Amino acid sequence: MILECGCPGEYPDWHGQDVDLAFHTAHVLPIASFLHMPLSFETYRQRQQDEIEQLELHERWPGFALTRTGWLRGKMIRLLEDKESPSRHFQHLPMDFQLQGFLHEGGIGTLRKSVREQQMRLLDNGRMPKEMYLAYLTCPRCSEERGGERILLLRRWRSSGRLAKKTG
Repeated sequence: MILECGCPGEYPDWHGQDVDLAFHTAHVLPIASFLHMPLSFETYRQRQQDEIEQLELHERWPGFALTRTGWLRGKMIRLLEDKESPSRHFQHLPMDFQLQGFLHEGGIGTLRKSVREQQMRLLDNGRMPKEMYLAYLTCPRCSEERGGERILLLRRWRSSGRLAKKTG
C-alpha cells in the first residue's frame, strides 16, 4: 500500500541487518541530479510508479524505493516480485549486491552522524563500504502522523581480507 503522499505504507525492517539482494528483480529508473541533489524527485517517483502500474508488475513493498545520486545522474530502484518484463528499466540486480541497513530518525540535514556510524560498523567488521542508497520512509507531510522523519540508509559493501586482518 502506498500512502496518499507517495510514501511506502510498509517497508522492510532492515535496521542493523545485512541484506543480500543478488539477482533480485527490480525496476531501475535513471534520474537527474546535480551535486548529489536529485532534480524533480517527485516527478521521477511518479513516473516510476506509473510505469510499474502500466507494466502490471508487483512490488514487494509498494512505494519503497532505493535512491542513489551522483554528480549529474542517479537512479531509483524499486524491488519487484519475481516476474519478467520487456521494459528497458526492468533488471536483475548484480550478483554482489550486499547491503547493510541503518534506520536514521531525522531529516536529510542530520544524516551525517548516522552515515559515519554505519561506515564505522562496516569497517570494524572487515567490510569495505561502497555506494550508498537512501530509502525515504516518511516525507514532511506524513512524518508527524508516523512518528517523525525516517530514512533507511543502505550501504553496499564487499568483504575485504585486508580490513579483516586489521580488525581481527
